[in-house]
Amino acid sequence: MSVTYVGSGPYCYANSLAMILGAEAPPPAVIEVLTGSPYGMQLIGGKLPLFDPFGWDPELGLDAAIGLLGWECERLDGGSAPAALDRLRRACQDGPVLAGPLELGLLSYQPGSGKAVGADHYVVVLEVGDDTVLVHDPQGYPYATLPAGAFAEAWRGELISYLERPYRMRHGFIRRERVSAADALRRSLPAGRLWLAGRPDVAVAPGTLGQAEAAERTARLVEEGLDPEVRTVWQAFAVRVGARRLNDLAACLSSLGFDAAEAVAVEQARIVGGLQGPLVSGDDPALAAGLRRLAPTYDRLRAALVAGPPELTSAT
Repeated sequence: MSVTYVGSGPYCYANSLAMILGAEAPPPAVIEVLTGSPYGMQLIGGKLPLFDPFGWDPELGLDAAIGLLGWECERLDGGSAPAALDRLRRACQDGPVLAGPLELGLLSYQPGSGKAVGADHYVVVLEVGDDTVLVHDPQGYPYATLPAGAFAEAWRGELISYLERPYRMRHGFIRRERVSAADALRRSLPAGRLWLAGRPDVAVAPGTLGQAEAAERTARLVEEGLDPEVRTVWQAFAVRVGARRLNDLAACLSSLGFDAAEAVAVEQARIVGGLQGPLVSGDDPALAAGLRRLAPTYDRLRAALVAGPPELTSAT
């Protein structure tokens, strides 16, 4: 049985998109699932393990979720910092703007900021003045302000690996089709199956592994001695967001009647969430064992999604 998690968590782009869409937005949990993020695991460049699919990144996910929900928007990026700030200022005159990815470590209102660490983040920009930028930061900072120059430096996102051009923003959201959350989730399932199978059309860093291979290789990395920087990323971010994504996936699959797939997603959520204790305590044998239990579940989830709900199976 799945119990929906309610609480804090690093759902920055899902929460930001929900703010932009306002009263017509589905819950952030649904948005997160529509991005495709729960459907897999990847070991980027053979070094950084994350609980999202092989070749996936938040930019791909956001575009997918926006389209599945029946919306479209203008996406702009590039240019100089002054030009980008001027573009952002003009866009904010017509409504809030979804900005990102930004460098989380350079958002000066966040405690401990001041150093770029390659941590991606998304915010909703409300207003750009002559010297300051006003944002709703879903990390827990409504109406936060920071100097315009500091915002631009974070917005440049120099260390964010998947960002091709700096100063990316989305604005001018228009609803072209009314799509219910349930219909959007149904439409997202073929992409979920593709992510689990390993999409050949997405670019990945050399040495990147996906799904079961990623879990097995990460277990070996743990046994060989996990990189301290990777351990920090896992402790602060990767495990808890991975478990939450899977928990939300289970709830969404349950709402569609995919009981077998829901059961696999619940199992995955429990395994991934269960990594946090051993990770922090330094129990690396338990951490490696959990990753090995996780490895075969990705093929099982894909098979359950292909099979579909019992009523559809019995009708064919």
